[in-house]
Amino acid sequence: MDKILVLDFGSQYSHLICRRIREFSVYAELVPFDISYEEIQKHNPKGIIFSGGPSSVYSSEAPVPENKIFEMDLPLLGICYGHQLIVDKFGGKVKRANKEYGSSLLTIDNDSDLLNGIGESVRAWMSHGDEAEEIPSGFKIIGHTEGAKAAAIASDEKSVYGIQFHPEVVHTEQGTEILKNFVLKVCKAKQEWTMEGFIDSAIEKISKIDGNVLCGVSGGIDSTVVALLIDKAIGDRLKCVFVNNGLLRLNEEKEVEEMFKDNFKVNFTSVDAGNQFLEKLKGVEDPELKRKIVGEEFIHVFTNFAEKEGPFKWLAQGTLYPDVIESGVSKGPADVIKSHHNVGGLPDWLNLEILEPLRELYKDEVRQIAKILGVPEKLFMRHPFPGPGLSVRIMGEITQTKLQISKIASKIVEEELMESGFYTKVWQAYAAVGDDKAVGVVGDERKYGNIVMIRVVDSIDAMTADWTRLPHGVLEKMSNRITNEIEDVTWVTYTISSKPPATIEPQ
Repeated sequence: MDKILVLDFGSQYSHLICRRIREFSVYAELVPFDISYEEIQKHNPKGIIFSGGPSSVYSSEAPVPENKIFEMDLPLLGICYGHQLIVDKFGGKVKRANKEYGSSLLTIDNDSDLLNGIGESVRAWMSHGDEAEEIPSGFKIIGHTEGAKAAAIASDEKSVYGIQFHPEVVHTEQGTEILKNFVLKVCKAKQEWTMEGFIDSAIEKISKIDGNVLCGVSGGIDSTVVALLIDKAIGDRLKCVFVNNGLLRLNEEKEVEEMFKDNFKVNFTSVDAGNQFLEKLKGVEDPELKRKIVGEEFIHVFTNFAEKEGPFKWLAQGTLYPDVIESGVSKGPADVIKSHHNVGGLPDWLNLEILEPLRELYKDEVRQIAKILGVPEKLFMRHPFPGPGLSVRIMGEITQTKLQISKIASKIVEEELMESGFYTKVWQAYAAVGDDKAVGVVGDERKYGNIVMIRVVDSIDAMTADWTRLPHGVLEKMSNRITNEIEDVTWVTYTISSKPPATIEPQ
């Protein structure tokens, strides 16, 4: 299968480059910026892309790939910091410039290859404080903005290109088309990456493992797809366990059990460990500590179950690319955003090997697989739910009062989205609660109650997200129901922060 390698220099958008390329059925893989020349040769890529990053090429600590990579007879595209690397390494000059952030008008000066078919000008997303002062010999300018005279450069002889903007983000018009031009026309990569092919490959790989597999299922699409793939590969050697950690959505434990028994023929068991989790979380306020406690307690439950029902050699999980990235277990120099219980929270004493068939996939790719496997639409269109459950939607210490508020308020939000037809149009929606309180008036009496925060976002892959512009009438119904139906709530707020700079979950 043809492959594009993306060298990660620490940009928050690095994985989005892979994501966009996969959209047009070419496999792209993220690798560390300091990957060796020999390792790249083993990958046998059709082309290489340098991602953006927060560094400056003239800094003594700037991340730099091996020099041999610049000499390979392979098409090369540099994005933002990667563009500046190309300028610097091929003999040009990079200088500190006025910062250019946000949307800029990119004027196309030459549309012969990389920018072919893009038009005379497009809006492009900029995020840089350096720029090319002098381009290298043998290169030409093929696009410029008001703030960057060499916003896009090319060497036709070497098939090397540099662009100062980010084609991978949705804010860049025709960004995917620019990547298509590089991957399909310049690199001539074949479009061979399909979810049907992934399913066949995953089943073949899993069928070769020895020992029994214990799969933690949550009722969400990720763990359900993992269970179905493993079941197809090894059948009776798989056992699925659902753990009620006391931090689930309202009545979720019953819904999940009914869903598995009605729709799937896998070996399924439910374990009620709610009191165990809540006892461990008593008095804990720090969000990272909550995540790690929940992650470790999950492993305790799974390990105890395995000792009683085993033997098991493997613990299967629905880990996805975004989980790995945000936990700082990505392959580049990105910072940790937050740990995920199925990635960063695994303890050293775990005596089961980890099986993560979806680790290299994005959420929408998993939904494609679910559809192919015949998962009911009601399930694969269900909104994502965090592994640590409501512990990350309750700010401060988890109490029974806040737990019930979050459960009931979130249910109201989902019901009103379904009623208005918005549920399947948005990516994720919930209600969170913390320790902040506000004065309200109930039955002519002054009351001091909790503040509920509604969060609804639009996204494609959870790497970036924008807050949803819901009609005021829908928000009004949510607010009225929450304050009327939940005794301890006096105020309802709506969150209008996008990711970045915010995250989708509050903690």
